[in-house]
Amino acid sequence: MDYGELGRSGIKVSRICLGTMTFGQQNSEAEAFAQLDLAVDAGVNFIDAAEMYPIPPSAATAGRTEEIIGRWLVSRRTRHEVVVATKITGPGAVFEHIRGGDLRHGRRQIRDAIEGSLRRLGTDFVDLYQIHWPDRTTSMFGQRGFGHDPEDVSTPIAETLEALDEHVRAGKVRAIGVSNETPWGLMTYVSEAERTGLPRAVSIQNPYSLLNRLFEVGLAEIAIRENCGLLAYSPLAFGTLSGKYLNGQRPPGARLTLFPHYGRYMVPNAVAATADYVALARRHGLDPAQMALAYIMSRPFLTSAIIGATTVDQLVVNLRAADLHLDPDTVAEIEAIHAANPDPAP
Repeated sequence: MDYGELGRSGIKVSRICLGTMTFGQQNSEAEAFAQLDLAVDAGVNFIDAAEMYPIPPSAATAGRTEEIIGRWLVSRRTRHEVVVATKITGPGAVFEHIRGGDLRHGRRQIRDAIEGSLRRLGTDFVDLYQIHWPDRTTSMFGQRGFGHDPEDVSTPIAETLEALDEHVRAGKVRAIGVSNETPWGLMTYVSEAERTGLPRAVSIQNPYSLLNRLFEVGLAEIAIRENCGLLAYSPLAFGTLSGKYLNGQRPPGARLTLFPHYGRYMVPNAVAATADYVALARRHGLDPAQMALAYIMSRPFLTSAIIGATTVDQLVVNLRAADLHLDPDTVAEIEAIHAANPDPAP
């Protein structure tokens, strides 16, 4: 397993991060513990969570993922061996069950969110605390185009940084990051930090996969030049790049079998591109999921790829991607598929 630094924080993280949004919904606590144990044994030292997890979000399950991770940390006595990341929820009607629906990113909301996460995780500090998505109106979660709302009232980024700084100085947060951000948003976070001496974002957690390479336009340059690397979420596009959903297949217990309304990666162009990538992998004798992950992990702007799994067997396969290096011919064929059908699932 390779390791790199989270920005300028001095925190070293594995090239693969274990995503946990299935813990407490698709995965029981015992299954979650098994995944965590397996990942750590394979060299993973980075775990990503959120106060709203598991997914799909609901009032009945909110916070359950952090609670499971917290019990695992206590059970295995691993708190100082792993890097724990979590996130504050942003505004949205379907999240009103979280903290009474008070979901802006001001001082009070950040304080309440951090204190809640620390309590559920059973720890007195979080290594990486992230803004899950902006509380302003902007394009995210697969939305194409930008619709400006002149009436939008959002928390100024400077105010959010000031609130986060209180918890960094108190030792409750080691480093901060952003998620689902735009180039304007990321540069504003960076420039405000440079101007004021407030905490500087060390990472950006955005979607990035063979079906969605929009990060390469604008954000990749910022990630490299400003030392704010990508934590790529959905690097397998909700598991579609494994090929398991092709030809109408819906494996029992799989995410899109259970929750078919998550159609971001199942639009016709995405399905067609997936079929091409899967066929390419098989021509080269590669596992399609491992090929997709290996490509993502080869990008110079990437700090870590966040992989999730619903079974230990899936996790074993995905972890092996850390040792796979694609030859130039395979990469060239990946680029040809991308050129023919670019970013079908933003």
